[in-house]
Amino acid sequence: MKQSKVSLVVSDLSQSGAGRWGGAVRTFLLGQALQKLGHEVEIVGFTFGDTSSPIVSTEFSIATVSGRNYPGFVSSINQVLTKISGDIIYAIKPKPTSFGTALLKKLRSRCPVILDIDDWELSWYGGEQWKYRPQPKQFFRDVFKPDGALRQPDHPLYLGWIENFVKYADAVTIHTQFLQKRFGGIYVPNGKDVSLFDPERYNPDVSRVRLNLADYRVLMFPGAPRPYKGLEDVLIALDYLDEPDLRLVIVGGSPYDDYDDKLIQKWGRWIVKLPKFTHQAMPEVIAAAHIVVVPQRDTPAAQAQFPLKLTDGMAMAKPVLATQVGDIPEILGGTGYLVEPDSPKKIAEQIQHIFQNIEEANNRGLQARARCVEHYSIDSMATILSNVISNL
Repeated sequence: MKQSKVSLVVSDLSQSGAGRWGGAVRTFLLGQALQKLGHEVEIVGFTFGDTSSPIVSTEFSIATVSGRNYPGFVSSINQVLTKISGDIIYAIKPKPTSFGTALLKKLRSRCPVILDIDDWELSWYGGEQWKYRPQPKQFFRDVFKPDGALRQPDHPLYLGWIENFVKYADAVTIHTQFLQKRFGGIYVPNGKDVSLFDPERYNPDVSRVRLNLADYRVLMFPGAPRPYKGLEDVLIALDYLDEPDLRLVIVGGSPYDDYDDKLIQKWGRWIVKLPKFTHQAMPEVIAAAHIVVVPQRDTPAAQAQFPLKLTDGMAMAKPVLATQVGDIPEILGGTGYLVEPDSPKKIAEQIQHIFQNIEEANNRGLQARARCVEHYSIDSMATILSNVISNL
């Protein structure tokens, strides 16, 4: 296969966007897989807001432009277009700021465009139920006020419009059945760097001591809390169990809002909140877990997602306790512990079962590691992407 330069075009390259988890988010996973195939990779995109510092990476060339609302966004997008130098453009998410930018570049340069869809963007606004039906005065404000809603480049109205242009991508990649049914495309699951996330390299007892968790049985959620992720169900389960050495450990907290603070206000006795760690440091953090919890609720946003926390736990050979939502049962493939969503009592029962049968649970963790290596590694992503690119 001919080696090419691939430009990953990203809507938000700030620390609160694609940079919030460093190399853990899908942009970087795709980049790593492309590098394994011998392609040169650059990442190009916007940063929005006065405090949005761009991400820093030693793995990839990264070019950012300060994004502004309309009409200033026209200038911002022109600056990004000049920075895209790849033979192939890989747009991350069907947003005007990413996919829209990529299509404009395609018109100018005739470069093929691949679109990666890892979320149903409209699901954050109510999905099909969301409609924009303003009164005339509201429409005027949305268009002409300096902070008017329609001046935002990725307003949900525009997100709905850009979905109609998916057919103009030369290839589409997705990572869940939900997204494949909605958009079509080629299944490229999230991969994990299984040489970095290798349990043989870390001592769980030492990790727990370093993180001040040695006195606890640790249920770990290595992600950003949001209501649909079901942490409230785990905390209610801990109320049911009322066992003083159990703790839900949240790593990094929410970059979106104060939701994790609200959880602490109500369930602080059960929660340990750890700071944000670099991607390279996360395996040692996850090594401290007894169980990794992924208690998604059954919402469109959750159905569309491939939770990276699953492969965090699987790669580190941890027992994974999750809910039967979206592709989670298929990803685990019988190597984890599943309950119905919104079922705190069932979660409590499974927590008890795991700790009462910890040897069995740890064996399942080893099976999960083997499954992750086989199906959800960077190498497996690279194999699929090789075919995608060769068919362009």
